[in-house]
Amino acid sequence: MVSLGCSKNQVDAERLLAMLSRDGFAISPDVADCDVVVINTCGFIEDAKRESIESILEFAALKEAGDLRAVVVTGCLAERYREEMAKEMPELDVILGIGKNANICAAVRRALDGEKVVEFGPKSGLSLEGERILAGPPYSAYLKVAEGCNNRCSYCAIPLIRGDFRSRRMEDIVAEAEALAERGVTELNVVAQDTTRYGEDLYGELALPRLLDRLCEIGKLHWVRVLYCYPERVTDRLLDTMARQPKLVKYMDVPVQHAVGRVLQQMNRKGGEESLEALMQRIRRRVPGVVLRTTLITGFPGEADEDFARLCEFVKRCRFDRLGCFAYSREEDTPAAEMEDQLDEETKRRRAEIIMELQMEIALEAGKSRVGKDLEVLCEGFDDEAGLWAGRSYMDAPDIDTKVYFSAERDVRPGAYVRVRVTASDEYDLMGEMVP
Repeated sequence: MVSLGCSKNQVDAERLLAMLSRDGFAISPDVADCDVVVINTCGFIEDAKRESIESILEFAALKEAGDLRAVVVTGCLAERYREEMAKEMPELDVILGIGKNANICAAVRRALDGEKVVEFGPKSGLSLEGERILAGPPYSAYLKVAEGCNNRCSYCAIPLIRGDFRSRRMEDIVAEAEALAERGVTELNVVAQDTTRYGEDLYGELALPRLLDRLCEIGKLHWVRVLYCYPERVTDRLLDTMARQPKLVKYMDVPVQHAVGRVLQQMNRKGGEESLEALMQRIRRRVPGVVLRTTLITGFPGEADEDFARLCEFVKRCRFDRLGCFAYSREEDTPAAEMEDQLDEETKRRRAEIIMELQMEIALEAGKSRVGKDLEVLCEGFDDEAGLWAGRSYMDAPDIDTKVYFSAERDVRPGAYVRVRVTASDEYDLMGEMVP
């Protein structure tokens, strides 16, 4: 199994693995041991699509050489480009849309019998329940609480690919979280396309705070982290829950995408510099010690030099602890793709680089301010290149944020929570030594 793209896609891949294993297939991380490769693709932006296509061609070449019997493609790219993939990639044995994920076992067996399988169904056919074989470390897992999105941001293809927002029943989510905890998971990362909308469709309210309270009651969980919070739905109730619950790490991921009101309006998003700055101040006031992460897009159609300059000033003023910036990707069938005043690729990417250079300066100062302080760190193993143990603090989400490297006088078990005194920092990472 090769799973590309976001953490939500990884959860789908883990469910596919469980279905295949239950049906009698043996799973191996080494393609040399395998007859079949399943590529769970991403189709969100151009770079992700390119990575998916490169992966498909790599495994198609192995099949051509006789090292594989079948290449199976699932996920967002398959769902988004249904006819094109079937027509332009005849080397594929199975193409499954997300609404037909439940057919994975039968499709693979048909492919091994020499049949070509191309199946699509309604997006709502994607089940949000089922067992999983965790693809990551045994102590950390993602918990997907909803599927799809109703925000309709003008640049985003997610609703085209994943459909409308659908929450899972709270009882099912809690049951899955309890099962993960029993299997040794101590860090739970709560995800959805818009996590803060959770429950609105089922319960008539923004029920994320209630769900988080339930998750924090699970005894074997140590950290619960929330990702993908939409700015307009960050309520005082959610912030109070985060401040009150010790298991909820003081970390909030609020992708704002831009700061200038005119650009946000073109993106079909609300707010502007004043309201977003007020939100960040409110979050920091109500959740002491909180770490704020955001995501920005540069080079959106019509983004003038003045708009970009104001975005830079916004970044300097807000001083986000974590920030990712992406050059705008023109996605077909989205409203933004048809807008006038499209910017050239060089301008878009250069602006993203400038934002990240600003953020590096902010991160350097923040890192220096943490020298001499103690942090609880989730050890992820020994880093041979650094010659140190490596892990993450509450400030660092898996896969996207920075690391804490530390020395220790004894071996440390991956998955253990240890106390580390920070002794130095570089552009993003911290260094330290484990203390008793």
